[in-house]
Amino acid sequence: MRKPHIKTVLVIGSGPIVIGQAAEFDYSGTQGCLALKEEGIRVVLLNPNPATVMTDDSCADTVYFEPLSVETVVNIFEREKPDGLLATLGGQTGLNLALKLHEQGLLDAYGVELLGTPIESIQKGEDREQFRALMHQLNEPVPDSEIVHSASEALRFAEQAGYPIIVRPAYTLGGAGGGIADCEKELKAIVENGLAQSPISQCLIEKSIAGFKEIEYEVMRDENDTCITVCNMENIDPVGIHTGDSIVVAPSQTLTDKDYQMLRAASLKIIRALGIIGGCNIQFALDPNSDRYYLIEVNPRVSRSSALASKATGYPIARMAAKLSIGYYLHELKNPVTGYTYASFEPSLDYCIVKFPRWPFDKFFTANRKLGTQMKATGEVMAIERSFEAAVQKAIRSLEIDVAGLEMPVLSGSGEKELWQHVLQADDARLFALFELLRRGETCANLHEKTNIDMFFLKKFEKLVHLEKETKQLSLESLSKEALHRLKIAGFSDETIACYLGAPKEKVTAKRIDWGIKPAYKMVDTCAAEFEAATPYFYSSYYGENEAMPSTQKKVLIIGSGPIRIGQGIEFDYCSVHGAKAVRKQGYEAIIMNNNPETVSTDYATADRLYFEPLSFEDVYAVCALEQPEGIIVTLGGQTGIKLVQELEEAGLPVLGVSADTIDMLEDRQRFYAFMNNIGVPHIPGETANDLEDACCRAKATGYPVLLRPSYVIGGQGMALVSSENELTSYLQNHEYSGLFPLLIDHFIEGIEIDVDVLTDGKSIRIAGMFEHVEKAGVHSGDSTAVTPPHTLSASMLAQLEEAAEKIATGIHFRGLFNIQFVVAGDRYYVIEVNPRASRTVPLLAKIYGEPFVEQAVKLMLGCSINELAPPKKQGDFVAVKAPVFSYSKLAGLDPLLGAEMKSTGELLMIGKSVEEAFAKVFAPFEEPISLYKPREEKSVFVDLADEHKHDFSEILQKLEQVGCTLVEDDFANWLESPHACALISVPPLGKRDGANMRMAALAKQLTVISAKETATAMLAYFEQSKKSCKPIQEWHRLRKTEMAGETN
Repeated sequence: MRKPHIKTVLVIGSGPIVIGQAAEFDYSGTQGCLALKEEGIRVVLLNPNPATVMTDDSCADTVYFEPLSVETVVNIFEREKPDGLLATLGGQTGLNLALKLHEQGLLDAYGVELLGTPIESIQKGEDREQFRALMHQLNEPVPDSEIVHSASEALRFAEQAGYPIIVRPAYTLGGAGGGIADCEKELKAIVENGLAQSPISQCLIEKSIAGFKEIEYEVMRDENDTCITVCNMENIDPVGIHTGDSIVVAPSQTLTDKDYQMLRAASLKIIRALGIIGGCNIQFALDPNSDRYYLIEVNPRVSRSSALASKATGYPIARMAAKLSIGYYLHELKNPVTGYTYASFEPSLDYCIVKFPRWPFDKFFTANRKLGTQMKATGEVMAIERSFEAAVQKAIRSLEIDVAGLEMPVLSGSGEKELWQHVLQADDARLFALFELLRRGETCANLHEKTNIDMFFLKKFEKLVHLEKETKQLSLESLSKEALHRLKIAGFSDETIACYLGAPKEKVTAKRIDWGIKPAYKMVDTCAAEFEAATPYFYSSYYGENEAMPSTQKKVLIIGSGPIRIGQGIEFDYCSVHGAKAVRKQGYEAIIMNNNPETVSTDYATADRLYFEPLSFEDVYAVCALEQPEGIIVTLGGQTGIKLVQELEEAGLPVLGVSADTIDMLEDRQRFYAFMNNIGVPHIPGETANDLEDACCRAKATGYPVLLRPSYVIGGQGMALVSSENELTSYLQNHEYSGLFPLLIDHFIEGIEIDVDVLTDGKSIRIAGMFEHVEKAGVHSGDSTAVTPPHTLSASMLAQLEEAAEKIATGIHFRGLFNIQFVVAGDRYYVIEVNPRASRTVPLLAKIYGEPFVEQAVKLMLGCSINELAPPKKQGDFVAVKAPVFSYSKLAGLDPLLGAEMKSTGELLMIGKSVEEAFAKVFAPFEEPISLYKPREEKSVFVDLADEHKHDFSEILQKLEQVGCTLVEDDFANWLESPHACALISVPPLGKRDGANMRMAALAKQLTVISAKETATAMLAYFEQSKKSCKPIQEWHRLRKTEMAGETN
């Protein structure tokens, strides 16, 4: 029964995307907010992540892009007078903030009810000591363990228990600060780091049970004590690797019915004992040789696994959790996917799900790639198929990484010892090393003995390798219809089969179609077809009958952005979601293709039809052959759709807004320079090189320093600033990215970088907005702090940039949204690059200006003119600042030096009356301030500056002394261990990376690391702004309207 007194609810979002807390919380938050609004509840949202769908006006009535702090929440309590607080949709960030509010008595003081899971239940689930005590009380087994608050306590436990030891900090996300220690030195380092990252300085250390099966149950409970299990999942990797870094299959494949029921019963007992209301994730370790099990941990909130389970089953966990939080019971709520069953009905699956992590090591090849209890994946893909083998293959195809079928080319030349190293140390290449060992005759029995991976999975892998070997013995002519159909059922793509046969891909596809071997599309319905589903949510299979019956309506297909990765994040999912909404508003049926289970775009309600598929040409073509769309939108999903344009065009499919020729003209430097010269717009001088020797010659001719830029990449992959031939040669010889050539070699111009997003109908333009980068050119736009509107450029220069944008737009044969990057040096500007797609700043500008830029872009793609769009709104008298957020703590071995290759995983947006106020907020976005800002009696900053930068930093260093910091320049090792160390300023000579070890050591101690003068200047604004505003975005927009009205009068 709904609680009638709940009229206004404050929802706490999870904040910026970091490893361990990614797009799944935008999906959960969006579902939760919409579920509350359905009930007539006014939703107030605190979330400074502007790239999210949940921060739209359509999801929340009032949105605060403000710091996630107790001070902010108190301000919101006073302004908005909420009746309830919902914190369980905001990941660990939301839970920790709710706990702080409770501890300080603020919930009671303001009469705000914590909705959903009670605070006591959260504490029992998150506090390792309370959790362990409850499990002992329930007689539920937990591994031998101890709660510690110091490294010495941990070492004493290890002396008795023996190594390896697992460390699990309390109240952290993604296993942050945890790890597996094999010796005293490792244990001391991990525990010290874990205690530093735990908000309550507490770690659970336990005797390792690595090698047990890891099983997860996603469970729901209402206030009436009705409980159901939504889904159970099995990690292919045994205990010891974080579930976010594991390949996961649902439903579990190797459990006996007895094991399944035993763990299900334990899950229900645990969620009842904890008193959780809503969703909960429970992780078990199961002995593969007996029915002995241990409880690993409980997440008393919606989680990454909740999003995966929702997409795997079709059961909307976050939506139901939000409804339960306001008093509903499970039996009162209908499942909107079926339209028939109630939320108390446990889903059942007649297909197999495989989740595969997406790691960032294709960009960060120097980082520590070993997997353990601390998560390192930035995202994940999900594949749905009738068999495990086909689902694994589909998942691999969805990753968009450099593999050929089941082969990772870099491993083909590896020796057996190196392959075993990948397998036993468990890194991101582990699965492909397993495949390679099987190719070389290694037995499943030996692999099982060494890895503890279940024989079921190894036998499936062996079957795939056997099919691969069989096919390599054939030719296109000798390939039979039966053999081809068998390969397709097992999940092999046409491209992979063609590679095995030594034949053109097009000929394999033609033969397959001639033989009538086409995919059927099956429906995800939550009930194994027991009831008819009301939501068209499909996956492909070469087994069974087609269940996707296309309508006769005109339709548009939107290509999604695939897995979250560095450079292609949640911003592009925002664009895809708004693209679908806009297509529907224009009277078309919207179809989305995507494979990311974390996102709003793969929610059952976003589009008219959803295809959960890899985003390869073969898969897109198959959906088009079935649906016959009138147009395909590729420019909203980052680089993923752009890479498909040429093949789509060659197949005669209708791509909207952009052509392969336009893309080539903007990527091919020779053509690009010729185009820019032709329209009279200055560009960065540069050359194109095709190999190392060519690169050295052209860099010398261009003049050092030079900026290296591969073609057709996103997130600056492979980009670098180098200042000599030695650096150039070293970089090219040691870089693992296989697509470096053709390499663009641009002359480096040190100036102010400007990002401009432009709407065009091919004839006229409208500037959506401009961001001025704080850091000088040479730092990737995704890693720059940026300000809008630009605050240091003259009106004359801004007019010149707009004029240049118009010249570019009218010459590139493009409709929709595109992005230009300029560098301004003195009174001159140069174009760095033009991206023929929506950029990552589009969602930010849409929130700041209150404009539906994606909707406008879709209208333009469908034939509308600029003049037919609604007139633009005027920018108000406020400043917005975007700041990057990094996940360095999860990626040991990664140098935090800002440079040309993007490293940030997410971003924040803060707004102020002045740029200084916005800076002050954006660099202090959480309850726990960064070490430079932490109040303490004594603070010291270590300064390591190249001679060329010392004069530029003199004023900054003076200001640091004025705010109470002592400056240190000698004996870094001693300074690092001192209690007053708070920040490192480390700026090497231009184009060099000197001081990397110092920067990484400071990061490991949770210290602030600054590597650019402009960043330091902006950060000092924090000390100068004693009072900061706290207003929702709607109020900033109202201020704009008031100012406009005043001007009219």
